[in-house]
Amino acid sequence: MGDREAAIVKITDDLLSVDPALWDACANPPGEPYNPFISHAFLSALEESGSATRRTGWLPHHLILEDGEGNLAGCMPLYLKSHSRGEYVFDHGWANAYENAGGRYYPKLQCSVPFTPATGRRLLTPAGPGREAAEDMLAAGAVELGKRLGVSSLHITFLPERQWTRLTEIGFLQRTNQQFHWHNRDYASFTDFLGELSSRKRKMIRKEREKALENGIEIEWVTGSDLTEDHWDSFYAFYMDTGARKWGTPYLTREFFSLIGERMANDTLLVMARRNGRYIAGALNFIGSDALYGRNWGAVEHHPFLHFECCYYQAIDFAIERGLARVEAGAQGEHKLARGYLPSRTYSAHWIANASFREAVADYLSRERQHVDHDIAVLGEYAPFRHDIAATDYQEDDF
Repeated sequence: MGDREAAIVKITDDLLSVDPALWDACANPPGEPYNPFISHAFLSALEESGSATRRTGWLPHHLILEDGEGNLAGCMPLYLKSHSRGEYVFDHGWANAYENAGGRYYPKLQCSVPFTPATGRRLLTPAGPGREAAEDMLAAGAVELGKRLGVSSLHITFLPERQWTRLTEIGFLQRTNQQFHWHNRDYASFTDFLGELSSRKRKMIRKEREKALENGIEIEWVTGSDLTEDHWDSFYAFYMDTGARKWGTPYLTREFFSLIGERMANDTLLVMARRNGRYIAGALNFIGSDALYGRNWGAVEHHPFLHFECCYYQAIDFAIERGLARVEAGAQGEHKLARGYLPSRTYSAHWIANASFREAVADYLSRERQHVDHDIAVLGEYAPFRHDIAATDYQEDDF
């Protein structure tokens, strides 16, 4: 990376001011798995569309690490936040406890991809011998920024285990949780996947897929140049309906979807359900080099099991066709287990400014990690696979 002493960390509140090619050389270096969410295109679309901005409580404070020659040696998506919404690693209880004790929890610093509970690197650096040193400087820069701003805390969420472990060595607290992921064991077809399930689960899934497509429902995959503004109009109506029912005010603006369609069409998959010539439901997915990431779902008509078909089974079909290693189906949802999605551990790291509060949070997290480990072990016992196939055969260590 050059002379470590000469390297400097800068802050920008506008990702569009950063050269996309330079950012992406750190976020998705050649030869490493491609993650669409940490790309310049995705993160800048959130800002440019008004989805993640000061107005919505996501004030960008992205870190830019420059080496001694002024070259971009690392970067970090970072936000000053006035709330804890859109993160999927919940700290509302921490905020209440801190403020009940007379402290001010907000604003806080949040390193994450807004509204996106998908694991990926957060300390973004090119591959090479200087990577860990650059990561350390980015982390130290974020902590120093937190001290200068006087925030209560800094949270780095949905990061890979390697970065999580290294952050612990420099004083961050460790937190874990779990999601449900489907793992591809080189299946040639959905039928091959079903063949590894117990007889009862096979019958259940076949029945659900048949029921979902009753009433003349047809499923379409739309990606790449086939995506149009008409597709986004339809999907946005689904998204708004679901968002209004689940959390009141949906996070993403209509413009965000247009920007994604313009800049990331080949990384985007819409699974659309049509009935009587009209789109009635859809699921938005993003395509990485080794994973399909399920993100948003919505519908304007209710049909039994259509949600499962569009979000889970069609995702498996697509992953098998594309040779993708896994499907990450988003946050929560133990009902995914019976559909072949297994519990996978997720990681977050937390810096707490106040020593007494840090001690209390550390004690809580120690007990919480034990509960997460227990839950994953118990859930694994209920995996839908045949008895001669161990659920652990499907799980990866890190990504």
